[in-house]
Amino acid sequence: MQDIVSVSKLTKKFGDITAVDRMDLTIKEGEIYGLLGPNAAGKSTTINVLCGMQHKTDGQVKIFGKDIEKDIRAIKADIGVVPQDIAIYSDLSAKENVRFFASLYGLKGALLKERTEEALDFVGLRERQNDLSKTFSGGMKRRLNIACAIAHHPRLIIMDEPTVGIDPQSRNHILTSVKQLNEMGSTIIYTTHYMEEAEFLCSRIGIIDHGKLIAEGSLSELQGIVADRKRIEIVTGIEKEADAEALKRIKGVLDTRLNEDDCIEVEVLKEADVIGALVSELTRQGVSIRDIKVHAVNLETTFLSLTGRKLRD
Repeated sequence: MQDIVSVSKLTKKFGDITAVDRMDLTIKEGEIYGLLGPNAAGKSTTINVLCGMQHKTDGQVKIFGKDIEKDIRAIKADIGVVPQDIAIYSDLSAKENVRFFASLYGLKGALLKERTEEALDFVGLRERQNDLSKTFSGGMKRRLNIACAIAHHPRLIIMDEPTVGIDPQSRNHILTSVKQLNEMGSTIIYTTHYMEEAEFLCSRIGIIDHGKLIAEGSLSELQGIVADRKRIEIVTGIEKEADAEALKRIKGVLDTRLNEDDCIEVEVLKEADVIGALVSELTRQGVSIRDIKVHAVNLETTFLSLTGRKLRD
């Protein structure tokens, strides 16, 4: 399979701040590539450079084998972007929105009409095509956002958190649509703050933190990084905050994190039997315990182990 995206030592600086730090990244044709990272990790900046919305400071970026700065117009013609912020015109109908965005890619006449109807069918909005988009629910607007990005049949689709803030039915529709778009031949870069989406969709996943690609691979490959550990979640009362540092001194405990929702996340060796010691220590501290859950290795375990932060931190 050919490389759709090839990034070498990509660097993007904003003054003294390095948002992307000498990143190497390759995405093959036909992949659904998940790009994960905590807030301010460099994920959005990387996406903006790949879309041609921001100029890189250094490094090399090739898409479809073409240099992004020398051939940006040709590259953009084969990219569809579904932005995190909904980019549709509220006073236009669904059909008018799709026709407008498709026309920017040179579609016109009978082909424009055909592709508009096809895109609206695909996202399940054909029956509402003449309704103003401002009358749509949040989930419908997200689906229309996708229709506007795919009507020109792009080879590469970049989807930046396309399911934020929507109902479960629309979310499931979008996830199914992503799979279908991939089966129809599009390579997809997918960013999300929902681990289960990345687990369901992505053939490969890259984890970004502090502007660097710190881990990459299939779901099973990433889980293998932390196969020797597990995560214990302890929900405490609000009367007294736990001393998480004291928990780290318990044998078998690798790390602890105290979250704002009165939850302690404890990373421990897989074979370690530490629950009794954790309970004893928290009792000694005078911290009440409401619930204890033990989580097997999954993508979230890997992410927390590598970054020390939740996806939305």
